[in-house]
Amino acid sequence: MKLQIDGQKLRVRIDEGELAILLAGGILETRTQFATAFALGCALRLTPGADAALSGVADAWRIDLPDAAVREHAARLPTREGLRFTLPGKGDGDPLELLFDVDVRDSVRRRRPS
Repeated sequence: MKLQIDGQKLRVRIDEGELAILLAGGILETRTQFATAFALGCALRLTPGADAALSGVADAWRIDLPDAAVREHAARLPTREGLRFTLPGKGDGDPLELLFDVDVRDSVRRRRPS
């Protein structure tokens, strides 16, 4: 799982193996220790609701994605289009745009004739 942060955009990119884990009910986790400063951990899971959600504390995030939307997206693979969700900001804060996509480069390479 790869996380990219750019202002009020958070992009979550996974590969097809990780997608299989999610679709089987598993949870993806990643953790990065930023030298001696701090650590950042993130867990990604599918939930039955229709909305995406982000919760946790600064060093332990949890991203919930709607199961049905991810399954529909998986059925359309390979595609360059990912899923987009807008999460409201706290109070009058700016909303966060959550982008989710699956890297299919490995399977596309396998499908191409040599």
